[in-house]
Order: sequence, then C-alpha cells, then structure tokens
Amino acid sequence: MCMTNHFDQALEIGRPPNIKKLFPHSHALIVSGKVIDRALLAKGGAMTMAANGRNIFIIRGALLAAQRADAALIIEIARSEGGASAYCAVNYWNMARQVDALCNELGITVPVAIHADHYGIKKEADLPQARIEIPTIFEAGITSIAIDASHLADDLNLLANIDLNGLIPSWAGLETEVGEIKGSQGLSTVDDASFLIKGLNAHGICPDWIALNNGTTHGLEANSQGIQVELTAAIHKALAPYGTSGAQHGTSGNSSERLRAIAKQTSTTKANVATALQMVSWGVEVNDYGNAILDDNGNLKKVTGEGVSEESWEQMTTYAESKGWKTGDYKKLNLPFEPRLLGQPREIRERMSKRVEDFVYTMLTEVFYAQGSATLARELILQAGSYDLGPKAGRIEDPGQWTREAIIERAKGLVVDKGAAGDFDD
Repeated sequence: MCMTNHFDQALEIGRPPNIKKLFPHSHALIVSGKVIDRALLAKGGAMTMAANGRNIFIIRGALLAAQRADAALIIEIARSEGGASAYCAVNYWNMARQVDALCNELGITVPVAIHADHYGIKKEADLPQARIEIPTIFEAGITSIAIDASHLADDLNLLANIDLNGLIPSWAGLETEVGEIKGSQGLSTVDDASFLIKGLNAHGICPDWIALNNGTTHGLEANSQGIQVELTAAIHKALAPYGTSGAQHGTSGNSSERLRAIAKQTSTTKANVATALQMVSWGVEVNDYGNAILDDNGNLKKVTGEGVSEESWEQMTTYAESKGWKTGDYKKLNLPFEPRLLGQPREIRERMSKRVEDFVYTMLTEVFYAQGSATLARELILQAGSYDLGPKAGRIEDPGQWTREAIIERAKGLVVDKGAAGDFDD
C-alpha cells in the first residue's frame, strides 16, 4: 500500500473528536500523544522531540524538520509559558490552530500531537481553577497533557492527579511528574516514582509518560551534572509492568552523547526541547546540543546574518536591559516581540525557521533516532482502526489499598529528599 493511501486512511480515522470538530476539512494529521509514544516504542531505542513552540518560527521549523526525517512529533507549551499568565504569544488555546494551519500550508503528513506541558498544580488551592480550565484547552485542540503536581508532597501529588483525571479524555496522551526539576538536588527515586504510578494504576489510570527529576534543569545549563542515565534506567525498569514511558525534561543543557544514552538505555520516548529552540530561532550562538554560548561578560552572542535581524536583536536586548533582565529572563521577550518579529521581511522570517529546521532535523536523526517513526505511527493508527490506542497496561494494584486514607498513610513511609525549597521554574 502506498504512503498516500496510508496517510489518507490515517487522516480519516486517526484524528481525535476535538480535532475533527475544530478542523473538519483539514489535512493535518493531529493525533493523540499516545500515538507518538507508541510509535517510538515500536521503533525501540528512540525518542522524539516535544518541541516547545514559544514562537511560530519554532513551530514552523520543527514541522519541516519532522517531515524531512519522517519523524512523529509533539508540539507543546507549558502553563507558565502559554497559560492564563503567558509570557509567549503561543498558548494552550491557539497552539492547535497554528499547527493545523502550518501543516496544511506546508503539506506536512507526519503525525503531530498538541501537548499541554507542565499543567502546574503548585498548591491544593489551584485545583478548582484547573477543573474549569482543563476542559477548555481540550476544546481548543490539545491532544495530550502533563499534570504536574510535583511541587506538592507525594500523597498530594497523587491525589491531585486522581482528582483531575476525569477531566482528561481517555484517548488523550497523559504525562505525570514526580520530583521538581532541580538539577542535582532532590533527585527522584524508584520509591517515589513507583508510589505515584502504582497509586494511579489502582485507580485505573495508566500514564503514557512520567517525568523525573533525574539531574537536569530548565533553561541554560550552568554545570555538567546533567541527566543521570543509570538512575533513569532503574526507575523505568521498575515501572515497566505499568506501561509507563519516560519524558525527558531539561534537554537543552545536556550533551548529545548523554541524550543518545537516554534514548538507547532508558524507556524515554519524549524529549522536551525549549530554550535551545528559542535561542536557535533568534540566531543566538549555540553549541551542538543547543546550549547558548555566552561571551566573557555572560551575555548571549548573536550570529550575524542568522535568526532575527540585527535591528530586531538590538531592540530585544535594549528592552531586556531596561527591564533588568538577565539571560535566563530573555524568554519573557517572546510575548512583546512576536508581532515585531512577524513584521520582519520574508527572508528574515524564513531564515529563523530554517535555522530551527536544521537544528531539529539533526537532533531527530543523529541524537534521538526518531527517523521513520512517523510511518510507524500511521501504521499503528491503521492497525488499531481508531484514534484511541487505549492503555498500555491493565490494573495491577488493588484499589482497596489505595484509598485516600491509605495514600496519605503510605506516603508517610516514603524516604525521599525533595531538595531545597523554592519556586523552581517549569
């Protein structure tokens, strides 16, 4: 059967109900996050990029790269970046529309999931708003979500995930998280990860991914600690009976060698890339794995003739200086400058996206080993005959042993180091 027929059939049956309703005449194969996870599992020893779409140039470049690589792809934004208090123009409610429009414009045929990353629950008082808001983002085209209550104690994290699960369509991709992303502090353990996944299993919840604090940080990497591959592999092995894959956060500061190890030696299928793509789109000088290279004064170095125009870069840096922002705060430039960057000449806009495309293509093919996963994803849809691939594991744990009271009591026996307190960025 030719690829065109495969695509047409996958398009007919592979798009979830919310996507069909929003885009009834679309030729964009927007799918559940479950499809992406299963495709990378089917390939084995591979993961794909969850490209953080802080601007439209990133989304465009990532889609073009995935098409070149025949790689299934995730486009995502976190609540801090694209929620109700967004610092990016791309948000939970317009991301699917942008992806759909670009896929149709560019002739993209690879399957793409639309992921609400780090839907953060930092205190129990956040739950009422979450109950209102989560249905609205699925109405807007989200096909996958990460419930991140990792800021809470282990019992409250588990209970928050259980509380909110009924608001998430059963067909949607689901990620959960244990341990805040704090670098070398508060590393996740087999015990606290197992506590979360076993408790969810008892309630009939089978997350597609779990994110860990396995040694990374968000943003620019300031030390060489990086991902702890052996720790990650040990946790994934313990969770294997529950069908939980890994989601790797904080990739931007990790070497390509370490990322290859995560792909080959663990059960990771999803690798979040955020800061690197932002810097690449702007034309900032980066190393081979996307960490920005700073000058002797600790400032970002712009590559002449790449990314944004020199005039736009001067405006951006001047604006940041007026706000007293350091390099880690430059992400806040996304919202005020998106209209200005869209108003640049076509050749500037195209080189921004092209730089992202080339970077993402290299990561997908030479680091993540994701090439060919798009074909596998389409085949999985056809085999299932549905947009819903179902859970990867059945119920193993006894629900009677995981009541609210039992969860609170069990959590008292966990011996975990949560690391230093503070508001760690997600």
